[in-house]
Amino acid sequence: MRTEIERQLDVFMEKTVEVIPLPELRSKLKRSLESNTPLRIKIGIDPTAAKIHIGHMVPFRKIRQLQDLGHTAVLIIGDFTAQIGDPTGKNRERPQLLFKQVLKNAHSYTEQIFSILNKEQTEVYFNSEWFKDMCLDEFMTLAARFSLAQLMAHDSFRLRMEKGARLGVHELFYPMFQAFDSVKTKTDVEVGGNDQKFNILCGRDVMVQAGLKPQIVLLLPLLSGTDGQKMSKSLGNDIPVFSTAEDMVGKTMSIADDLIIHFFTYATDLNQKEITNIEKDLKEQRKNPRDIKLMLAREIVSLYHDKKTADQACREFLQVFSRKQAPSVIAEVLIKEKRLPLLNLLRDYKLVNSLSEARRLVEQGGVSIDSQKISDVNAVMDADHIFGKILKIGKRRFYKLTALKK
Repeated sequence: MRTEIERQLDVFMEKTVEVIPLPELRSKLKRSLESNTPLRIKIGIDPTAAKIHIGHMVPFRKIRQLQDLGHTAVLIIGDFTAQIGDPTGKNRERPQLLFKQVLKNAHSYTEQIFSILNKEQTEVYFNSEWFKDMCLDEFMTLAARFSLAQLMAHDSFRLRMEKGARLGVHELFYPMFQAFDSVKTKTDVEVGGNDQKFNILCGRDVMVQAGLKPQIVLLLPLLSGTDGQKMSKSLGNDIPVFSTAEDMVGKTMSIADDLIIHFFTYATDLNQKEITNIEKDLKEQRKNPRDIKLMLAREIVSLYHDKKTADQACREFLQVFSRKQAPSVIAEVLIKEKRLPLLNLLRDYKLVNSLSEARRLVEQGGVSIDSQKISDVNAVMDADHIFGKILKIGKRRFYKLTALKK
């Protein structure tokens, strides 16, 4: 019979890339269970934008599993460090953000994060709490714990130096500050993507120098985007946490077949046995990949909405894409002008972000009215002519056009 330590270790280890060091994690778990004291599981996130995507949520979903074991989540909102920007994986200096924008983003972040984490088992800290009042003596003491050689072992720093790209001195402070967060919160385990290995290992070093037991490093893989690259808002291959159920389904259905198991593994809460069975179905062609992707979409939407909403969104997808029908519920666009250019209609009514995007969509055949594609970027719409018709943009967006009565 497995012990409780072994059972919990299995949960800690499931779907992880690396745990450093595993024997220390076992020891921490043993002390935690014997003393009935929850482990403090830290995760940090910098509110550098208003929205986060499901790739960001991979480590948060792991922490929710650990909360379900009784442990405490320690959420660090990097309102101070966000003004620097994590240089990890960046080939150029990131623009510094205004503190006012960071705070606005932070509010949005916590709302999205608590769609997964148990709020009652989460301690939330803004790291400006300790950094805004840090005196020069304290900063010099922290900086003295690092050597330049140690910092230049960071791939992002080293590669930029080798290429002759600008490397701001303030960026060198980022790993130090992330490490100091662990000292202030007395972290037992820090969870992060595998690109965070350097920063989290720095936390172990600084904790030892501060007379604390070093944190365990628990690394998870980065979720691919819908196109197979790293999921990123800037690449347009992300699935935002607060996107509609219909959009989540549509984007999930657009992934390549060879990404299906990757998404089941890191974007859902299915266990390994269930995922293995799905993988066999794919390899042995027992099920159509489209049907399996629809199952994947249902699992993802259920995490961020609910099962009923997920089922409805999947039915809508089948109706629109398999049966070539319009959705059962369509947003209306009230056209106020008698006549206006198509590109202006798309931009002015906020159906696209810009005239250039509108032009690109039309040129690529991505705009149609009542199933008739419009390829003329200079087309002018007459309100009487388009009244009551269905405008389709791309593959997933439908609008019913109405007009003011004259």
